[in-house]
Amino acid sequence: MVLLVIDVQKGITDERLYNYKEFIENTSRLIQTARENDVEVIYVQHDDGPGSGFSAGDEDYEIANQVAPIGKERIFTKTVNSCFGNPDFVSYLQQTGTRELMIVGLQTNFCIDATVKSAFDRGYKVIVPAGCNSTFDNDYMNAETTYRYYNEMMWPERFAKCVSTEEAERLLKTNSCLNRHKMP
Repeated sequence: MVLLVIDVQKGITDERLYNYKEFIENTSRLIQTARENDVEVIYVQHDDGPGSGFSAGDEDYEIANQVAPIGKERIFTKTVNSCFGNPDFVSYLQQTGTRELMIVGLQTNFCIDATVKSAFDRGYKVIVPAGCNSTFDNDYMNAETTYRYYNEMMWPERFAKCVSTEEAERLLKTNSCLNRHKMP
């Protein structure tokens, strides 16, 4: 299993997000649990291109301090909604043999949705913890309705196993135990 942290970047990680405080607390907690249990944490940053204000070298592009990577945690860049648009990311997952992705991050209705569906289409087991993705109000739905639409209606029993944060923590701990007992 890998914990995939998508697009939690300074330019979009603030109080405008649905359940901002809960999102940061839950996401931080899962990152810490993964680290404590030797489950790899992989970060992905969205790059809108030079001059956009949301590209390599721009402050808004940087990963938010609350969830920042440590040590040698891997960081991949993407320029499309799905993380699977980056061939280096795809290749890395194939090299590691990872078949299970726990997905957290931003935004529910864009990059999280695209990555959940892309992972499912590629045969990955996808886990989406409650309260660990978020989005903003848009012209069609407020942020809460958007969040609930995907987390309660679109993904469960179709594209992902949607679980509580507590269940996600348990899965990270269980996965760690399984990894430690694998034969070399």
